[in-house]
Amino acid sequence: MSDPVASEQAIATGAGAPARLHAGFIKNNLRDYGMLLSLVAIMALFQVLTDGTLLRPLNLTNLVLQNSYIVIMALGMLLVIVAGHIDLSVGSVCGFVGALAAVLMVSYGWHFVPATAVCLVAGGIVGAAQGWFVAYGKIPSFIVTLAGMLVFKGLTLALLQGQSIGPFPVEFQRLSSGFIPDVFDGADLRTTSLLIGLAAAVALGVFSLRGRARQAKYGMENEPYAFFIAKTLLFVAAIVFLTYLLSTYKGLPNVLIVMALLILAYDFVTRRTTVGRRIYALGGNEKAARLSGIKTERLAFLTFVNMGVLAALAGLVFAARLNTATPKAGLGFELDVIAACFIGGASASGGVGKVMGAVIGAFVMGVMNNGMSILGIGIDYQQVIKGLVLLAAVFIDVYNKNK
Repeated sequence: MSDPVASEQAIATGAGAPARLHAGFIKNNLRDYGMLLSLVAIMALFQVLTDGTLLRPLNLTNLVLQNSYIVIMALGMLLVIVAGHIDLSVGSVCGFVGALAAVLMVSYGWHFVPATAVCLVAGGIVGAAQGWFVAYGKIPSFIVTLAGMLVFKGLTLALLQGQSIGPFPVEFQRLSSGFIPDVFDGADLRTTSLLIGLAAAVALGVFSLRGRARQAKYGMENEPYAFFIAKTLLFVAAIVFLTYLLSTYKGLPNVLIVMALLILAYDFVTRRTTVGRRIYALGGNEKAARLSGIKTERLAFLTFVNMGVLAALAGLVFAARLNTATPKAGLGFELDVIAACFIGGASASGGVGKVMGAVIGAFVMGVMNNGMSILGIGIDYQQVIKGLVLLAAVFIDVYNKNK
């Protein structure tokens, strides 16, 4: 005769275990999945409200081009925020580097390759200067980068002498306005771009499966299989679908390839390298990180150098897209970049944040900007809505932390 108590325990540990496991996983990862689902919901909403305009190939291409420099800077800003700091100067540095590129290429006739190299080095020097004051001078990053924002706005005006400079060489413009050439010469479908997208989708699926198998081999905690499959299929389907849409227009933009490579590189650094782990340790508890042997000053310094280089790259991309350098370039970019990181799950107190979260946050902001512009919503109300979204994201982060 069976024991009723044993039967109840078996049920509790058997049939009920997967449900509790799923519930616990959702609770612990609500922010990550919530942002991904929010992006899908926002895109679906604006797709309906704009009568299908949002996901038309032309608008989708514009959406990528408009947000490329925000995504690039968000990768660097994420590391700065995770390390427990902030950088308010990225918009001004972006505009300053664009102005420097214009002076070198247009005014002095430099070839775009050495001019681009000089601009990237200049961005690194700017980041190093600010990082030194923060890391070794012990001045709060808010103050240092606020000063930097004013300084580089002034230097941009000085370089351009209050006027716009352009156009840039055609080869340089291709950085932002060029597309992957189609070796098959497709008229209605850019086959090369489509094949690249399909290869990327397959690679994502394969590497995801291998990563899960490696985690299981070493006894590391895995997400429930149903969630893993759903998430992987969603990403694979999104890559294939969006690549197909872009392939029906002009194909994959060059800057999209640059973005994708940077995202993969920074995702690898933050998740698989010692440097990445140390940055999270620095933001989580600086004193404990220092006592464990981490050179916290040097690490903080390097995050600002990295931010300077990425701000310079974003400035080049933005200047190439506009085909001119203007005194107001980069105005307000820092707000969108910081908002993208916080909306994507980065914590204002440091130590928390993911690369894919920052990318998703950047596209949440981008889709909102694009969709509201298509609907004819004024810039005044756009700013109000974006501000409320940012406040809600930070409030949720603080609320979850307090719980």
